[in-house]
Amino acid sequence: MIPAVPGRVAIVTDSTASLPCPGPGADGRAGSWSVVPLTVTIDGVQGLEGVDVQPSFVAAALHDHRRVTTSMPPPALFDEAFERARREGAEAVVTVHLSSALSGTCGAARAAAARAPLPVHVVDSHTVAMGLGFAVQAAARAAADGADAREVVSVAERTAAATRTHFCLDGLEQLRRGGRLSATSAALGTALAFKPLLRVAEGRLVLTDKVRTVSRALARLEELVVADAAVAESDRPAIELAVHHLGMPERAAALLARLRDRVPYLGNTFVSEVSAVIAAHTGPGLLGVVVRRLHPEDAPA
Repeated sequence: MIPAVPGRVAIVTDSTASLPCPGPGADGRAGSWSVVPLTVTIDGVQGLEGVDVQPSFVAAALHDHRRVTTSMPPPALFDEAFERARREGAEAVVTVHLSSALSGTCGAARAAAARAPLPVHVVDSHTVAMGLGFAVQAAARAAADGADAREVVSVAERTAAATRTHFCLDGLEQLRRGGRLSATSAALGTALAFKPLLRVAEGRLVLTDKVRTVSRALARLEELVVADAAVAESDRPAIELAVHHLGMPERAAALLARLRDRVPYLGNTFVSEVSAVIAAHTGPGLLGVVVRRLHPEDAPA
């Protein structure tokens, strides 16, 4: 877990945020948070993601057709995170998590909040990966600037709502097995070896498009991102981007380089590997992009 610094409002999140690094964002603005890891089980052996289980472990297991499942964080980890925040001087906690439509993590956080030794405010981001991660970064910066819990919750919710998340996958079988996508959508995505593209909509994964080749899938992914990132000149600097991958850092870096050429008024950019839990549900071959539209209050001076 990343230790939280003492402050009036402590920030907690979960390991699916796929944040590229702890602490300040690329612009150097302050902020810190604690991470509560979800559980990944490979062939019956449980481990905490980011602690015992890395994304590469999951990719290798899926390649070998081994059984991989995931579950919400153990309740004791939330209890520990909230108690540690109290010990470090926090007066309240804002805990921000992946969509409740995709995981029971928000429910587990709410249960722990009810027995916590200080006020805990649970935010359902209705998204995942850096859609969640951007909200965590923004909340941490607001808390470091002295915002109260209500203001921090507002910043987290506003930031998450201003993100658009797209994934390009090799197939949809893992999502179908994990119940994160309907059997009908999965069948559409796997028919004739189509490469599916998905987006997060109202907290759920929705099939956006399907194309026959990897190159066409990546081109379509770029088009979707460019469309989401379109802004008026008066809105600049208005966009942050995060590119996710699973075991393909070079391909992710190349994708980001192309997007830098195509997205005007681009601010911070990030590249990170998706979390082990996301890897378990998407499978090898994932590339994703999260677009964040900055609110005028959030844009750097």
